[in-house]
Amino acid sequence: MIYLTAIEMLELLRAGQVGAVELLDAHLRRIEEVNPRVNAIVTLTAERALAEAKEADRDLARGRVRGPLHGLPVAHKDLTDTAGIRTTYGSPLFANHVPEHDSPIVRRMRAAGAVTIGKTNTPEFGTGSHTVNELFGATRNPYDLSRSAGGSSGGAAAALAAGMVPLADGSDMGGSLRNPASFCNVVGLRPTPGRVPSPSPSAWFTLGVAGPMARTVADLALLMSVIAGFDAASPLTVTEGGEVFAGALETDPRGLRVAWSPDLGGLPVDEETARVTARAPAVLAELGARVEPVELDLSDAEEAFRTYRAWYYALAYGDLPREALGPNVRWNVERGLEVTGAGLARAERLRSGLYRRMARFFETHDFLVAPVSQVPPFPVEEPYVTEIGGRALPDYLAWMRSAYWISVLHAPAISVPCGFTSGGLPVGVQIVGRPFDDLGVLRLAHAFERATGHGGRRPACR
Repeated sequence: MIYLTAIEMLELLRAGQVGAVELLDAHLRRIEEVNPRVNAIVTLTAERALAEAKEADRDLARGRVRGPLHGLPVAHKDLTDTAGIRTTYGSPLFANHVPEHDSPIVRRMRAAGAVTIGKTNTPEFGTGSHTVNELFGATRNPYDLSRSAGGSSGGAAAALAAGMVPLADGSDMGGSLRNPASFCNVVGLRPTPGRVPSPSPSAWFTLGVAGPMARTVADLALLMSVIAGFDAASPLTVTEGGEVFAGALETDPRGLRVAWSPDLGGLPVDEETARVTARAPAVLAELGARVEPVELDLSDAEEAFRTYRAWYYALAYGDLPREALGPNVRWNVERGLEVTGAGLARAERLRSGLYRRMARFFETHDFLVAPVSQVPPFPVEEPYVTEIGGRALPDYLAWMRSAYWISVLHAPAISVPCGFTSGGLPVGVQIVGRPFDDLGVLRLAHAFERATGHGGRRPACR
C-alpha cells in the first residue's frame, strides 16, 4: 500500500476500500521500520495524526470530503511553520520552538484534508544541498545509506523514496527541491516565484520559493492544485489559482522545441552524471520533440545569485548570535554583511540582463533540459563536494551551480528521474520552462516519466 501513488490512495479512500486510519497505520509502520536508518522524519506526530485520520474517516462515512487530499498522510519540512508542532529550522537555537501559526503551504494542505504525520529533516535554516544538522544528524539516501539524500529538502525526498509518505512539501533557493529529488529518484518542482505563497523576512525576495515533492509528476500536480494560488499576505503571488494544475497532464510532445545543454555552458559534470543524463535527448526525440543541443552562457547568474543570497542571509539571520550558528550559515551571514549598495545594483543589472536574454531564448525554444546536479549522491560523511572531475571547487556552494544558476531565471524547473549510475545511485534531469509555464513543465516531465519508468525503481534502504 505504501508505494501506491497518492492519487491511487485517494481513490481507495473515496471508494471505501481503505480507511484513513488504516492508511496512516501502514505509513507509521513503514516509518518505524526504516526511519531509524534513513533519518528523514525528525518529529513524528503519530497521536495527532491518528486523531486527524479518525476524523477523516468519520467525515467519509457521512459522505463529506474536506478537499483533494482528504485522509492522505503528508509530512512538512522542518523549515516550514506548523502550528502546535515543533519546528526547529535545523538549528539548536530553535530546538524547542513550537509555532503558533501554520505557514501558507501547510494551511492549504490541512484545509484540503491532509493528515500531518510529522516534520522532515533539513540542514540549519535550509543552508546547503546536504541534509545534516547538529540537532538530528544526517539524512541518508534510501538507495545507499552511505550516501547523501541531498538538500535542503533531503528529509522530504528520502521520506518519499522510502515509502514513509506519499506527498511532502519543501523549499528551494539554490536547488533545495530539485537536488534531493535527483538524489532520491523522486520528483521536485521549483515553481515560478509567485505560484506558491512563501513566507519570508523579505516579501519581495524571489530566489526562495516553496513547492511540492512527490514520487510521480501526477501526484506532484495534485499537490500543486492545492498549494498554488493568490495569497494577500504574499505580494508576488499570481491571481491564477491551483485549479490550473487539476486537469489531465497528457499532452503530445511532438513538435516541442527542446534545448539540450549537457553542462549549462561549461560547468564541470561528473562522468557518471553526464552518462546518465545524456540519455534524455533521445527519450525526448522519441516522444516527438525537436531536440537541439545549445551553447548557453548563464555565468552572470553566478554573481547575481551569490549577492542576493548573501544579502538575504544578513537580513534573515544577521541578528542571531553568530557564535551559535553553524559554519555554513555563519559564512553566508558574513558574506551578506559585506554586500554594498553598489554590489546589489550590479547584481540587479546582471540578473535583469540575463532575464531578457533568456526571454529571447524562449522565443525559439519551449524548454531547456539539463542535469539537475553536477554529481551523483556523494558520501554522507562529506559536508559538501570539493571537486568535480578533478577540478577543485572554491567553496561549499560551487557544486550546486547547475541548480542555482537556474534559480536566477525566475522560471519553473522540475527534477524528474533520468536513470541510475553503474553503482545504482539515482540521477535526475532538469526541465526548465518559460516563467509561469509551470503546467507545461509538468506535462513534459509527465511524458518523460512515462517513457522511461525510472521513478518506479524502489530503494532497499540499506
